[in-house]
Amino acid sequence: MTTRTEPRPAKLTRKGEQTRMRIVTAAAQLMFDNGVAGTTMEDVKEAAQASSSQLYHYFADKQALVLAVIAYQDETVVGGQEPMLARLDSIEGLRAWCGFLVQHQRDLECRGGCPIGSLGGELAETDPKARVAVSGAFQRWESGIRGGLHAMHERGELAADPEDLALTILAALQGGLLLTQIHRDVRPLEVTLKAMIDHVAAHTAQP
Repeated sequence: MTTRTEPRPAKLTRKGEQTRMRIVTAAAQLMFDNGVAGTTMEDVKEAAQASSSQLYHYFADKQALVLAVIAYQDETVVGGQEPMLARLDSIEGLRAWCGFLVQHQRDLECRGGCPIGSLGGELAETDPKARVAVSGAFQRWESGIRGGLHAMHERGELAADPEDLALTILAALQGGLLLTQIHRDVRPLEVTLKAMIDHVAAHTAQP
C-alpha cells in the first residue's frame, strides 16, 4: 500500500512573493473591514490590483485565501507583539504590554476588534480548517503570555499557575476587545486589563 503525499508548492520568485503578499494584505484589510462573508474574490482582485490569473494562481479558492489571511494576521498581531511578550516576566512588562493594547485601540478608534478573534467568531462554525488555524494563532498568543509568567514562577515571584493565568489573560483580553469594539470606547479593555494585572500582582512577591 502506498501513501500519497501532497506535492510541495513551487518556491516563489521574489516578484511572486511580493504579488502574493499584496493579495493577502489587501484581503486581510477587506476582511477586517467587511468580514469574510462581505469580501468577494472580485473585491480582493480590485483592491490588490491583481488579475484573475494572478489571484487564482496563488489561491485556488476563497478558502485558501482565508487561510492565508489567518496566517497573515497571526504573524502581524501575535508575531508583532512577540518583543513585548518576551518581557512579560514582570508586572512592569505586563503594564507596558497592556498599555500598548489600549493605545492601539485608541488609534483604531475602537473599530474592528481583534483581527484574529473576528475571523474566528465568523468562521468557527462553518469552516473547520479556518477554526483550526485560528486556534493555532490563539495558542501561539497564549504561549507568548505564558512564557513570561513561567519565568516569574520559576524565580519564585509568582504563586499562581502560569498555565491557567495565561489562558485567563488571553480570554479576558478577547472579551475586553469585543466590548471595546461594540461600545466604541476603550474603557472595557482598560478595566479588564487592569483587573488582570491586579490579579497577577496579588499573586506575586513584588508590587
